[in-house]
Amino acid sequence: MERRPLGADGPQVPVVGLGTWQVLDVHGAAQEAAAHAVVAAALDAGSTFVDTSPMYGEAERVLADGLGARRDEAFVADKIWTPDARTGEAQAQAALDRYGRIDLYQVHNLVNTRAHLDLLDRLRGEGRVGRLGATHYRASAFGELASVMRSGRIEAIQIPYNPHEREVEREVLPLAAELGLGVVVMRPLGGGGLVRRAPSERELAPLAEFGVRTWAQALIKWAMSDSRCTVAIPATSRVERVGENAAAGEPPWLGREERALVARLAGA
Repeated sequence: MERRPLGADGPQVPVVGLGTWQVLDVHGAAQEAAAHAVVAAALDAGSTFVDTSPMYGEAERVLADGLGARRDEAFVADKIWTPDARTGEAQAQAALDRYGRIDLYQVHNLVNTRAHLDLLDRLRGEGRVGRLGATHYRASAFGELASVMRSGRIEAIQIPYNPHEREVEREVLPLAAELGLGVVVMRPLGGGGLVRRAPSERELAPLAEFGVRTWAQALIKWAMSDSRCTVAIPATSRVERVGENAAAGEPPWLGREERALVARLAGA
């Protein structure tokens, strides 16, 4: 199965990356050291795509500190999130000061999209930004997202995709494939909700030949077995989970029957 890059001629990235929402929004030496260990474990496991946002509290800062001298090993995806263009410029400057360069810069939740894309276009022209993208988590906004996709101004989108959230299958994923856009999958674990009630080992047994050992792996592989998706960004605060999540980004991929089984086990 050919994995879609971030844009038709864009760079290849790992199939499983690291999300930072909530889990890297921490304060204090002990909590930040634990968060840095998660970032290091992600890089060690090959999950070098890391996604953050100024909406995520301290996550931008904690991620940057965690990357430290290993910044060049990471593909950093960040976001602008503000209705005010001037504040957007300040957010971008703060992010660039932290990371030096943003590999994928996204307009978060389509807030003031046109103004922010104008800014990001300029920064890309200066060589400080790589790819441009847009995100939204709500199905009611997917029509607007599709319009931005058709504008030709972005190379990637970020959307929720899991057995309980499949609205993107109607228009967004087909359109991304048609336009050659990269697709970043947020909430592959349903924001954590889908992993709280895991099926038994017996129920997961038919997926063992696909390298699935845990329910989280089954959910990640469910999303990434759709070749229109580029990278999933599950978040975790546990070092031991990082490697497990990364392993779900390895083939073989699930077929139609196996994906249907995962959906049934998820109660979808």
